[in-house]
Amino acid sequence: MTWLYAIIIGAVAGWLAGQLMKGSGYGLIGNIIIGIIGSLAGSFLLGKLGVSIASGTFGDIITGVIGAVVVLFIAGLFKK
Repeated sequence: MTWLYAIIIGAVAGWLAGQLMKGSGYGLIGNIIIGIIGSLAGSFLLGKLGVSIASGTFGDIITGVIGAVVVLFIAGLFKK
């Protein structure tokens, strides 16, 4: 059940980050990968900053979106 939760949250977070950064998504698999990596990065970064986002599904999505936006921004720097 944990994997299914991570996949669903990753897909939503990746899609939202794609909408914010590029204006379109990256496909289902791309959104899931970006969202999961973003969730890990967001948890790490927010933890280092001492920031606590709301708990539960909403907090997980927000953390994933923040991390995914950071990951996409950094990837965009290398793309140029």
